[in-house]
Amino acid sequence: MNVDRRGTGIYSDDMAEMDTLERLVNRLSLEERHKMFEKLRSLSTLPGENLYPAAEEPAEEPGLDAQYGRLPWYYRLYYFILSFFKGKAPQQIFLDSRIAKLGRRIDLEYPRFYDSQGALLLEEFYRLLASLKEEARFFFDALDASVNRDRGGFFAFLGSLEMAEVHRRLEAETEPQRVRERNPALPEAELRQAALRAMEEAFGTITEAQRSVMYQNARSLYCLKELASFLYDRILLAFSGGENQSCSINVVKDMLGSLNNILFSLKAPPSVALLESLFIFILQERSVEPGFDHGQELQRLLRRAEGALANIRNFNRRLPLTLILRCGNRDMSYTPRQISGGEDWYAVYRDYWRRYIGSRFSAYLKDRRYRELREAYHAFFHGLEPSPLEYALSEARPEGLPVTGALSLAFLLNFHTLIFMPVINACLLPMAADGEFIRKENRAEFTGGYNDLAKLGQDILNLDGKMAPDGIYGERYAQARQDMSSLPVKRRKIQLVLEDASEEAQAIIERTKAAIESTVNVMTGILKKEGGGKYDSLSNMAALEAKIPNFKAMLEDSRDRLKEALRILGNVAGLEAESLSA
Repeated sequence: MNVDRRGTGIYSDDMAEMDTLERLVNRLSLEERHKMFEKLRSLSTLPGENLYPAAEEPAEEPGLDAQYGRLPWYYRLYYFILSFFKGKAPQQIFLDSRIAKLGRRIDLEYPRFYDSQGALLLEEFYRLLASLKEEARFFFDALDASVNRDRGGFFAFLGSLEMAEVHRRLEAETEPQRVRERNPALPEAELRQAALRAMEEAFGTITEAQRSVMYQNARSLYCLKELASFLYDRILLAFSGGENQSCSINVVKDMLGSLNNILFSLKAPPSVALLESLFIFILQERSVEPGFDHGQELQRLLRRAEGALANIRNFNRRLPLTLILRCGNRDMSYTPRQISGGEDWYAVYRDYWRRYIGSRFSAYLKDRRYRELREAYHAFFHGLEPSPLEYALSEARPEGLPVTGALSLAFLLNFHTLIFMPVINACLLPMAADGEFIRKENRAEFTGGYNDLAKLGQDILNLDGKMAPDGIYGERYAQARQDMSSLPVKRRKIQLVLEDASEEAQAIIERTKAAIESTVNVMTGILKKEGGGKYDSLSNMAALEAKIPNFKAMLEDSRDRLKEALRILGNVAGLEAESLSA
């Protein structure tokens, strides 16, 4: 929470802490998103053809024993006789013949990819894999700027395209003010639960078709992520001389198996909605630039994605990776497997909305308290404009020190300048100078509290001066931020400076609270009609009333102002603590 010079001295920085989805919602309405989505879909040339064509998908074969058992009896007899001469089991001789036959096929149909005799990956394999790496890199950057940064927000944005009506209900029916209007008698503490019930009702309207579409998107997203983050260099570096050298398949066959599973799992191309969501996240930071055209930039990225997907399809068509792995693994039953991933999309989506609704209600309730506090400020200062500390963090001074208690001190400084010195001190000073206290302990308590209040403004200004660029804390803070040590060490140095400054700020606040409480107690004792008790009146009260017109009324007004200052200070400190813990 920072200090704002605009009227109240307080403003909420919730807008600065909005997550990705909220920024996107503010910059691009649901209607604008759908118009752009429809336009992109009409312009898209993404073919419906699978990235892993069915024709290139080798059929799964039974195990070696099962294959051998299906042979005619005379073939089995032939291999049995050979086994005596070769010293191998008949099944192994049968496998050798199958592997040799497959190797000859690869050598003939896919030259310069694989040498079946030497079990070597060749230069054309290297070039094609390096090309796949470059295409996958495009998606790595897109995923890094979206899903990796805010997975829940990404699925929520994608859901706004694929499940528009559900999204509208979630946005509208969980809006705090609307929940309040629907439940006017509900206690404030139960409003959030009412919003969560509305959320569950909206989730209940998700159809099976929508669930299926979202799941397919989540699958595509996961497979793209796995493909983009695959460690291609570990395979490429195994070609010790680069693209003109070969590599033993035994060195990299496990990694190639993982890559084959990913490619096999990424059969269908990503949907336009999924790609648009990825690219919207990429472009969000640029969307505030003058003349920025979302549609044009999205089309450019979509064309780039179409090219990358076409090259992935080309890789699958040109490279018989499954056949090479069957040959290299000497396993004719080898087939790629579907990788798991994307099944948790609904849990991530639901958790995001729970957190989003929680943050909306926290902001809503905090905003209500801010408004109440602003109203109290205006009433307390009679419309005068309070200002923040000069060197603490504020909207006007973003480079200031983020000291805990700075907002409370700003309020106290304004209170001292605008209320205490010109108004309250007018009746406290005569009491301090001429008051004859019946109880000596009352005099001691009043004098201590009054002295602390009288020097409050100077105490705060002294601390503010220490936070100046040439002050004790300001210099230490600047040095810590410029420190070239490791990040944890640097953070600790900054933390120590802020802790020291915050500790001094808190000491002033606590001392002032005690001073106000003591002064109020003494003033209440003076104003009560009957004597006795811990706090008693002044023996020369009548003389002071005769000397100072309306002295008793001034005393009552000053006491009430001090009590109100204490109440507001508690609210300010509470909001400040809440914002720091958020």
